[in-house]
Amino acid sequence: MAKIKCLEAIKENIKKVIVGKDEVIDMLLVSLICSGHIIIEDLPGLGKTTLASALADSLGCEFQRIQFTPDVLPSDITGFNIFDINTGRKAFNKGSVHSQIVLADEINRASPKTQSALLEAMQERQVTVDGTTYELPKPFMILATENPVDTAGTYPLPEAQLDRFLMKINMGYPSFEAEIDIIKKNRSVVDEIKLEPVATAAEILKIQEAISLVHIADEVIKYIIEIAAATREYEGVIMGVSPRGSIALTQAACGLAILEGRNYVIPDDVKRLAPYVLSHRMIMKNRSGAKGTTALDTINNILENVRIPKIKD
Repeated sequence: MAKIKCLEAIKENIKKVIVGKDEVIDMLLVSLICSGHIIIEDLPGLGKTTLASALADSLGCEFQRIQFTPDVLPSDITGFNIFDINTGRKAFNKGSVHSQIVLADEINRASPKTQSALLEAMQERQVTVDGTTYELPKPFMILATENPVDTAGTYPLPEAQLDRFLMKINMGYPSFEAEIDIIKKNRSVVDEIKLEPVATAAEILKIQEAISLVHIADEVIKYIIEIAAATREYEGVIMGVSPRGSIALTQAACGLAILEGRNYVIPDDVKRLAPYVLSHRMIMKNRSGAKGTTALDTINNILENVRIPKIKD
């Protein structure tokens, strides 16, 4: 299988505004291929919102941005019914989630009640309002951002909601050379870089359908389960990775194989993806974030100790 041209085009398009973050862009595309949601957590000014907007601009899809604040209501997300005086009937007004690509900006600034309005949409790809269920458009993807430092007035996402995200990624500071390029690209305060769509919704749906055609050997599936099982027995972990996490890692590995132009998964795919897919699904005893005690540290330690299987040709 050769690399898919439209995925390469999306990546190159995003790189026009996101410099030096190829790995982050790859993880974003893997989530798109898997029809998964992604949460981007990092400090202000590192390009979280820009990355999400760049993906939306690169796709010929409907896009909505929700700026989460404490006064955002669940009905703003899902939609609501009103009485239409002209027809004498109830009319449904769609909320912001009724779009193909949804940017949930600073998601942890909304109340838990508002955050929970996304749960059905994320899991079932539908919303229910006053007993009526409305299907969401396809493809459907939520890109959430949050700031881990400015916690005043925020509501941490519950584990049940974090588990709905396929991946959690961090932008990280750019390299010295990349920051030079970023400054040069953003000197103008008038002319912003505008991205044109390079892929259609139909193309994305066709790629998503190919996930089930990717071959994954039993040895690789066992490798995934061994990694997940190790998190449940690891010292310092209160709650390890559930079977949902194992499924997510399997799907992500198949998505990465497609991105790399392969129709089969290799163990290196699993090892590369595990930190992004599994770390946010764990609860640690020490939540201070001290070095060596984080979920990410735990995943990396487990990956060093779990035997990598050899796949027969």
